[in-house]
Amino acid sequence: MSNVDVQKIKDRVLKQSEQIEHVKAEVRKLLVGQDAMLSRLLIALITGGHVLLEGVPGLAKTTAIKALAAAIHCKFNRIQFTPDLLPADLIGTLIYNPREGTFSTRKGPIFGNLILADEINRAPSKVQSALLEAMQEKQVTIGDNSYLLEEPFLVMATQNPIEQEGTYPLPEAQVDRFMLKVLVGYPSKAEERKVVDGILDDVRRDINPVLEPQQLAEIRQTVAGIYMDDKIKDYVLEVVTATRNPEAYKLKELAPLIDYGASPRASINLCLAARANAFLAGRGYVTPQDVKEIAFEVLRHRIILSYEAEAEETTSDDVVRKVLESVPVP
Repeated sequence: MSNVDVQKIKDRVLKQSEQIEHVKAEVRKLLVGQDAMLSRLLIALITGGHVLLEGVPGLAKTTAIKALAAAIHCKFNRIQFTPDLLPADLIGTLIYNPREGTFSTRKGPIFGNLILADEINRAPSKVQSALLEAMQEKQVTIGDNSYLLEEPFLVMATQNPIEQEGTYPLPEAQVDRFMLKVLVGYPSKAEERKVVDGILDDVRRDINPVLEPQQLAEIRQTVAGIYMDDKIKDYVLEVVTATRNPEAYKLKELAPLIDYGASPRASINLCLAARANAFLAGRGYVTPQDVKEIAFEVLRHRIILSYEAEAEETTSDDVVRKVLESVPVP
């Protein structure tokens, strides 16, 4: 690719980055700290990927997603997942009209643009299956008819750690549909002080929608055009392959710890997310550092660990870290 092409992409990136900065500024009215979580939510937004936020209650996961939705001109629906939730509560159902002897379709809350699936791991498998079709096919089947979901369509889910009472582990097939899994940690003491002061002083800040769906579509087009050298693509494939065949990368100690490595969807999403990371950094090209920065969120939920790993208290993040240390950087 010529320098002129990269420069053109960079000019578009810098111009559209201002729009994303406006979105950030609006979200910051409500969200204190949690910079990593916000950047990952923005990566999901500008690539069209679904995102899963995991953390204990009270870490502003729901607040962040609601604030992001409020900063965009789109239809936002919040679905509270509970153990007694039914698929019909999610996607809708057929209503019988006895007078006319006909059925009419009542669409559920899944028919929106930004969907907040709150505490997603509190609902049983039937509900998860209904959500899976919407996430993967971007359509919903009610009775004999299928209905396409409007673009942009994005599921931003929150979940509490599995150890907490009353939660179900999500099926692997569904977890794989999430582009990113973000672990949300506690804020710093200074950030928490700001949160407390804001609540005690009863500070209320309204978020204004500053991004139109058309602008978001243009940003996504720009992100898709960000230059990614073949060496970077090969690097992504090497990293993902190392999770499947660690012996080939002098990582024999990892072999008994991994039951299944990351899927090909991981390679695709790692490339897409690296492009989005470059966009947020104001660049028109991808560097190996972009891949490294987003690798944990893309890979951690796609590596299935063995019982031996659990016994040794090895996490999927530990595996990703060793892989990134071992695979040569181009």
